[in-house]
Amino acid sequence: MNEDWKDNPALRGMDQNKLEMLQALAQQGQGKSPAEMLPFLMNAAAQGRSSGLHFSQPEISAVLEALKAGKSPEEAAKLDRIVSLMKMIR
Repeated sequence: MNEDWKDNPALRGMDQNKLEMLQALAQQGQGKSPAEMLPFLMNAAAQGRSSGLHFSQPEISAVLEALKAGKSPEEAAKLDRIVSLMKMIR
């Protein structure tokens, strides 16, 4: 698993609890297909909200950009599609 996303400058200053949650999600999501990722991420978002973790829009954008860094254009596009689907479902 590529863990370079954690070193992204955009994530500096983010609450440690949020970063730990993201790390756990990255590990749990490893190897999931795009079809499996949408329900996985939706469930993770619901669990985060119920535990009191709320990400601001700038934090969400920073996380997405960090995750796309170093990815192929195809992988980045898949991530964008998953995010779009999540927004439509909400």
